[in-house]
Amino acid sequence: MIETKSSVPFCTCTDTACPCHPTNHDKGCTPCISKNLAQREIPSCFFKKAGGVKPTKDWYFEDFAALMNSLDETKSE
Repeated sequence: MIETKSSVPFCTCTDTACPCHPTNHDKGCTPCISKNLAQREIPSCFFKKAGGVKPTKDWYFEDFAALMNSLDETKSE
């Protein structure tokens, strides 16, 4: 397997087939953020940084909120 380095050192996204992925252009995170804002989504790197298992299949704002709520519930137990 060939390791592909991102032009953005903190990028944790593994979907290198995505045209917005920083390995596929020289615009950094701008295309990804633009796409996400237009579709009311949160970038996958935010989900990964938050930790835990993503409780939903999508990347929408509400899905990120569900992840954060699930992590808060885990801390309370």
